Amino acid sequence: MSETVLREEIVSAMKVAMKAGDKFRRDTLRLISAAIKQREVDERIELSNQQVLEVLDKMAKQRRESITQFQAAQRNDLADKEIAELEIIQTYLPSALSETEIEQFIQAEIKSSGASSMKEMGKLMAALKSKLQGRADMKKVSGRIRALLNS
Repeated sequence: MSETVLREEIVSAMKVAMKAGDKFRRDTLRLISAAIKQREVDERIELSNQQVLEVLDKMAKQRRESITQFQAAQRNDLADKEIAELEIIQTYLPSALSETEIEQFIQAEIKSSGASSMKEMGKLMAALKSKLQGRADMKKVSGRIRALLNS
């Protein structure tokens, strides 16, 4: 299976949206494609599916933050646009894990690595990031690890 399956799927969906005349979906997919291309140019590499997921996860996080800010400012028109973009981005991300599943991943990683102090926080986060990227809010994961290691 090719490493660029996800990127090809996005380009294919963009073509379908163009033919269907769905301008909003087309434009959102162009944003995704441009972000992927920008990272490839910046790093002079061809992104793997995992790296494409990192780009998508970052875009989703940006949308969530914007939605919160727009809603706080009573700008529902802009919030609605961000929500619609987020829904399209999320179609390419793996399904989100439940709190229980995230907790199980964290516990298993702590047990397998033998981590017992905050000194091993970075090692745990690096190991969990590859497993949870796009499926969990890494800020919450970090907070949970911190709580477990400090107890």
